[in-house]
Amino acid sequence: MNRISSIDFVRGFVMIIMALDHTRDLIHVDSLTQNPTDLSSTSIIMFLTRWITHLCAPTFVFLSGASVFLYLQKSGLEETRSFLLKRGVWLIIVELTIVTFGLWFDIRFHIFSFLVIGAIGFGLLALAMLLKASPRMVGAIGLIIVFGHNLLSLAPDFPLRNIISPLFGPAAFPITQQTLLIIGYPPIPWLGIMLIGFSCGNFFDSPFLIRRGLFLKVGLSFLMVFIILRIINVYGDNPWTSQKDFWFTFLSFINVTKYPPSLLFVLLMLGIMFMLFAFTDDVNNGLTRAVTVFGKVPLFYFIVHFYLIHIILLGVLFIQGFAWTDFDFSASTFGRPKDVASGVGLGMIYLIWMCVVIFLYPVCKWYGEYKAKNKDVTWVKYL
Repeated sequence: MNRISSIDFVRGFVMIIMALDHTRDLIHVDSLTQNPTDLSSTSIIMFLTRWITHLCAPTFVFLSGASVFLYLQKSGLEETRSFLLKRGVWLIIVELTIVTFGLWFDIRFHIFSFLVIGAIGFGLLALAMLLKASPRMVGAIGLIIVFGHNLLSLAPDFPLRNIISPLFGPAAFPITQQTLLIIGYPPIPWLGIMLIGFSCGNFFDSPFLIRRGLFLKVGLSFLMVFIILRIINVYGDNPWTSQKDFWFTFLSFINVTKYPPSLLFVLLMLGIMFMLFAFTDDVNNGLTRAVTVFGKVPLFYFIVHFYLIHIILLGVLFIQGFAWTDFDFSASTFGRPKDVASGVGLGMIYLIWMCVVIFLYPVCKWYGEYKAKNKDVTWVKYL
């Protein structure tokens, strides 16, 4: 399948800002004790540093669905289904092993994490079962999930609630006395986003002016529905409230819930994503070509950037005077010593983030070129 530059650009853009979030999460001095979107304790710049990265996961998941549609047009039903089943299982394995270790650096695996890569893997398995349905039907199912999954939190208790609730919301399960499975990205709400992406896959096959019009119409529609529902303030997320000034009230208005992705979260983030496509599609310059380098190798980048940021964290801890014996890898602190101040301020976080992106550029460019020259190598298709 020939690559679509607009997909690679938008995906590359969100991958770059994703590295900012993970740098902040692992290395910022207050990341273990402060919620950056808690309006009672955050600053505007800290809130926006976290909030802008909300765009990443829904864009990843949406584009995974769109890519499946495009793959299906080229490869046919049976080949696509076979590929999705294999890749879905592979991504879940990668999540529970390579990504989990990259996040925690815990060789004893006290925590297994089911995050965005696992959610995409689950979505691919589910989508493999829906390939015979029309894109409109698949999209309708996705919209029903996105608009309806918040109802579970409003429903009265029922016998199967405890069994199915981890499919809809974050959960933690003890595997042994010392091992925990954390579901941070519950699969059903994210599946809804992927199904919407599949149903919009034909946008990318349309002529430029038509697809730009589609991106604008859908993006504006999503944003208008978000604004209307948010003003009504009764469904789709936690209510917004008046704050100490206009700007914090505005932050409250856009402070949508990611875990799980609420209806308003999806409307706002996908609305922004569609507008991004509308205004950057068919733009070709040095900046877009550089950003596209990252978008061509998403899983490779995702894995490598986590390990790189975590290694930088260990270097920061050594520079701050900690010894290896001070590190704690079993307590969900990424190795940072418990109950002891560590990490760096927000300005240094931005500097480290930029260094990470600059360092990864030639690495991703090399792998992207290798991948393009070795399309028939089986393992390349999965990384």
